[in-house]
Amino acid sequence: MKYVLLLTTLFYLMSCQAPNTHESMHTSRMFTKVGEHIPTVEKKPKKLVIHGDERLDNYYWLNERENPDVIQYLKDENTYIDHVLSHTKDDQEALYEEMVARMKKDDTSVPYKRNGYFYARKFEEENEYPTYLRGKSPAGDDEVLLDQNQLAKPYKFHSLQGMKVSPNNKLLLYGEDTLSRRIYTLRIKNLETGELLPDVIPNTSANAVWANDNKTIFYTVKGEDLRPDKVYRHTLGTDVSEDELIFHEKDGAFYTYVYRSNSEQYIMIGSNSTVSTEIQYIDANRPLEKFNVFQPRERGLEYEIEHVGDKFYILTNFQAQNFQLMETPVGKTSKSNWKSYIAHRPDIFIEDFDAFDNFLVITERHKGIGKIRIKKFNGEDFFIAFPETVYTAYTSDNFEMNADVVRLKYTSMVTPSTTYDYNVNTQELRQLKQDEVLGGFSSENYRTEQVQAKAQDGKAVPISLVYPKNFRQDGSHPLYLVGYGSYGSSYDPTFSSVRLSLLDRGFIVGIAHIRGGQELGRPWYENGKLFNKKNTFTDFIDCAEYLIAEKYADPQRIFAYGGSAGGLLMGAITNMRPDLWAGIVSAVPFVDVVTTMLDESIPLTTGEFDEWGNPKDKAYYDYIKSYSPVDNIEAKAYPPILVTTGLHDSQVQYWEPAKYVAKLRDMKTDKNPLLFHTNLEAGHGGASGRFSRLKEWALHYAFVIDLAGANVGVLDK
Repeated sequence: MKYVLLLTTLFYLMSCQAPNTHESMHTSRMFTKVGEHIPTVEKKPKKLVIHGDERLDNYYWLNERENPDVIQYLKDENTYIDHVLSHTKDDQEALYEEMVARMKKDDTSVPYKRNGYFYARKFEEENEYPTYLRGKSPAGDDEVLLDQNQLAKPYKFHSLQGMKVSPNNKLLLYGEDTLSRRIYTLRIKNLETGELLPDVIPNTSANAVWANDNKTIFYTVKGEDLRPDKVYRHTLGTDVSEDELIFHEKDGAFYTYVYRSNSEQYIMIGSNSTVSTEIQYIDANRPLEKFNVFQPRERGLEYEIEHVGDKFYILTNFQAQNFQLMETPVGKTSKSNWKSYIAHRPDIFIEDFDAFDNFLVITERHKGIGKIRIKKFNGEDFFIAFPETVYTAYTSDNFEMNADVVRLKYTSMVTPSTTYDYNVNTQELRQLKQDEVLGGFSSENYRTEQVQAKAQDGKAVPISLVYPKNFRQDGSHPLYLVGYGSYGSSYDPTFSSVRLSLLDRGFIVGIAHIRGGQELGRPWYENGKLFNKKNTFTDFIDCAEYLIAEKYADPQRIFAYGGSAGGLLMGAITNMRPDLWAGIVSAVPFVDVVTTMLDESIPLTTGEFDEWGNPKDKAYYDYIKSYSPVDNIEAKAYPPILVTTGLHDSQVQYWEPAKYVAKLRDMKTDKNPLLFHTNLEAGHGGASGRFSRLKEWALHYAFVIDLAGANVGVLDK
């Protein structure tokens, strides 16, 4: 999702070039400006000592959010990047216009049915945000629920989450964040009068549900560490300050949430950690009753539940590393009563399931590709057939349990997001809509495939690739390689209209499905966390090396991108193999791992000990320190790097990338550009509007394309 018209570039061999053939010889006009107006930041040494080991942090003070010197430093960095990339300003604007031109500005989602109404989301003209609609007819546009454009007018950032209509269809509950800190205020709109109720609930995660009496709400509140840790019950018309605390999750490794079963018969309170689950439930018709524990928490036991008739179905890792589906009668919910419904298979990962009155829809991963299985209660069992071999498909907006039709979303790296209805009786897959890409787009102009790179330990690492149809496998194309590899989050092959600006300039784009994700099942995740974390980084490097060896990519024009935990990936691979990359883009990067994981006051720290390890344990401390990007910066040559963050980021605090850039600029020996941009009005997800976020991608892509240099121009299709 990044682009620019052909840039005129300046080429010269960098004097600090590492003695490796993969060092990029393509440089740009930005190199002539990197020595001008470089921001300076004061060193205030702070000794950090644990386990007898001392680390010196010269930039620890940058965590002083209210310090005007900190804000000024961030502004200085923004001024500097504007200066260094000033020659790309016209190109950034052209890229932005190019991306916008592909968007269908007037667009409405396919309506879905829930409780007698059809719901849809509509974008219009130049509006940044959607309007949310509903109607009695399948068109779903008779009534405006919320116009986010009107709500957002007073603010520079605006997010809506957690919209829930009451069971009687008369009230709308929604969460509103105007700071980008992911702290939401709950509001309630009377859909008959259009008025807002006086019940206003601050400091929530936007996670809330209605009881069936249409007046009782259960909602989650965030603690000082921004962890959702309390569930309250509110009755409409009463003082919010008097709401009753229903549950307090005191274990810092867990976060809590509420939801309704799809049958609408139960309200659930969930508590999740990285490795454990506990769910409590009550009858949605009896909101004043005490919650019952479904199965008490046990370390290492994870489960999800749904209700159908007189049974609960449970997706769990109980005696099943790759998960199995189990069932139990209502009223007998402890695991001693669970019986296998779909048994564990070591080579197939059960990822998710949806419950209907007459069948289950199960999402499974077979060799990295998600397949959707229909299992009828009458014994029929089959998979949905899709037209491509490398794709992403998932269920979406299925709220009518008595339906015989399943709503699906489908996409691939060459196929825009497509909405289908699948009839489980006729096995007919009916296309309802495919996102329209303007500007003459045709999927026939691009090709996609999946290849396997061999990792250092012999594991086969999948790489999903997309490239223009006139691609030549001769080692001449610049490569844009992306990855994540943490939390068991799978980086699936999906379509991006923004990405076309790279493909149309001759880039090949790859997604490295590295360990730490869950593309190849739970073992793939477990082999990329805790003491196996370095597999994530070496897998990514091995993927790049494979694409070079197989002549998919120009060895002098290898670019990498990752965000959040993917930014940790970027920091690690840059320290490990700085010679391999022609440029790195690191978005909201988690790069100060040791310091953050030692500070339990920082949001989300305590909940992630089972992902990274607790550095208060010396063994984990030593291992994390051995890869933590900030702690492994050395006096050596680094490639060109662009780092981005948001001042209000609640996931990765802004000071991590700020400290990383300050230390890297102080120690690196090269003259390559090191650029740092802070969005002073946004957080982890960047700008909130659909157009404004494209400006961030235009900056990002201009940086990459400028570095790619010669032979990067818009291709004939």
